[in-house]
Amino acid sequence: MKKNKTSKAWMHEHVTDHWVQRAKAEGYRSRAAFKLKEMDAKDHLLKAGMVVVDLGAAPGGWSQVAAQRVGRAGRVIALDLLEMAPIPGVEFMRGDFREDEVLRALEQRLGGTPVDLVISDMAPNMSGVPTIDQARSSLLYELALEFARWHLRPGGDFLVKAFHGAGFEELRAAMRAVFAQVQVRKPKASRDRSSEVYLLGRGKKG
Repeated sequence: MKKNKTSKAWMHEHVTDHWVQRAKAEGYRSRAAFKLKEMDAKDHLLKAGMVVVDLGAAPGGWSQVAAQRVGRAGRVIALDLLEMAPIPGVEFMRGDFREDEVLRALEQRLGGTPVDLVISDMAPNMSGVPTIDQARSSLLYELALEFARWHLRPGGDFLVKAFHGAGFEELRAAMRAVFAQVQVRKPKASRDRSSEVYLLGRGKKG
């Protein structure tokens, strides 16, 4: 009964959320689109003609924003374990990023083209057990960072979702080894009570 009440409370909060309503009104797949839009407005991440890889893309809010900003001269490749309805200007691949064969397929799709920006809003399915959830999250961070390390062009940028807690400082230190600058962002569309933040790595080292 308690779980049912909690679920109902979450659903009520979700459907009445300002950002959810705004996403529907403006044709975005999710409230997350406004997180990327705000960070892009501040940090000028997306430019016409860029090659962008969106990891953990479904339902597609970030891919929508990226495709709008890079335009027809650019390229957006999106990957997710879940199916995602088509988005104009976005090449979607379905697969589990943790699997080597999926990573190889993504690399083949790139065909050796250097990436300008890697964005990752990935989060694991939460079990409710902090140690398990943190380990799952850390694995996703590490895999996304490793992909960025190998496929970003020198000077490229990396934006990844993270959570304050165990392992956060280790992730930030790992990013400092790869990027000239590492900054923390907490966009307005991110719920205040959430420990969610975004780490932005700027200027991949050569």
